[in-house]
Amino acid sequence: MIALSLAEIAEVVGGQTHDIPDPSVEVTGPVVRDSREVRPGSLFAAFAGERADGHDYAQDVVRAGAVAVLASRPVGVPAIVVEDVQTALGALARHVVQRLGATLVALTGSAGKTSTKDLIAQVLRRKAPTVFTPGSLNNEIGLPLTALSATEDTRFLVLEMGARGIGHIRYLTGLTPPRIGLVLNVGSAHIGEFGGREQIAQAKGELVEALPEDGAAVLNADDPLVRAMAARTKAKVVLFGESAEADVRAENVRLTDSGRPSFRLHTPSGAADVTMRLYGEHHVSNALAAAAVAHELGMSAEEIATALSEAGSLSRWRMEVTERPDGVTIVNDAYNANPESMRAALRALAAMGRGRRTWAVLGKMAELGDEALAEHDAVGRLAVRLNVSKLVAVGGIEASWLQLGAYNEGSWGEESVHVSDAQAAIDLLRSELRPGDVVLVKASRSVGLESVAQALVETAAEGEVAAR
Repeated sequence: MIALSLAEIAEVVGGQTHDIPDPSVEVTGPVVRDSREVRPGSLFAAFAGERADGHDYAQDVVRAGAVAVLASRPVGVPAIVVEDVQTALGALARHVVQRLGATLVALTGSAGKTSTKDLIAQVLRRKAPTVFTPGSLNNEIGLPLTALSATEDTRFLVLEMGARGIGHIRYLTGLTPPRIGLVLNVGSAHIGEFGGREQIAQAKGELVEALPEDGAAVLNADDPLVRAMAARTKAKVVLFGESAEADVRAENVRLTDSGRPSFRLHTPSGAADVTMRLYGEHHVSNALAAAAVAHELGMSAEEIATALSEAGSLSRWRMEVTERPDGVTIVNDAYNANPESMRAALRALAAMGRGRRTWAVLGKMAELGDEALAEHDAVGRLAVRLNVSKLVAVGGIEASWLQLGAYNEGSWGEESVHVSDAQAAIDLLRSELRPGDVVLVKASRSVGLESVAQALVETAAEGEVAAR
């Protein structure tokens, strides 16, 4: 964080200082909410959660080097006491962002937010120091913590914004007002909570409503609900996509033999070829979104294309590919799942597995409400249409819908199987995988299917040790 004294912080957040001998002492380290992340000079934000209360760690964090605790009650060590820690954290983030003077880029969408945010960050940091959301910390706590990690030399701040209801993004943009706002798509993620795609579009569009007149709204030309958001902003509109009307577009899109996308990138300033390190055609749209942001910030087509071609995945369990010594390929995409990302992952599996036996190890897609049965059934059917060799549906009723869709589409019989849990899937795969197989593992985060991918990777490592 930019250096601020405890007295300044107390004034910004409207708090009272307790047990602070010298209010001029500065916070020079990161603001954190996890006691394990404290470093000398840190400010520790004490949140009271369901499993643990951060206030209980006050003594420990000060011993570890924290300058003070941002707390809702006195804790016997240097503290700034406020009525609500989350509100105070947001106020501090807003103050720091205003002082910083960096260009804020905010993005939202139903699918692809984290992958696109990682691409934008890798492109922009070639131009100037860039801070970006780690993983998917895109809510009312994660976003201000990211903003507070910026330092005096930060020039670009790339912030992922999530929403579970109307007003959420409006609140986040109030904390960190963006100059560039990117909306990727409007899909089915959280449709059970929102009630429909139109409501999702209403919530996502709050981002472009928050933009200043001298800002830019970067919108997906291929998604009608996103494109319509142009009417909701006074900012400049930049369109990206494969549409001929897009300002930043892709031509000659294809997949390499390994399943990596390749295309000709066109921007208003020129064109250049891109071959990505990431897997799956869905990353073309993500790359175009990143390119549109980078173009708006003054980067050339050649600079953008080079950066996109060299960019990798910065976040775990998102199309994370491991090649085992025995030739089995494990694709761990188990961080989360919705119908759009599930379809994209299956298409990537089909492309990567040309001429090889493919396995789709799939679980529940959460928060789909009344659409859950139809969406799971559709994913099972798509697996058949893509000629995936084996479907392993893991879990309860939703998994049975996946298997039923596959069975009804292609009468697979033994090619699809429903197992009760992750361990059952691990046991099955360990006994049946053959050299050269490609395995995709994907489900909503709550299912915990990353354990399947990890176990399969560890199995290969154990085998290597035994062979020695």
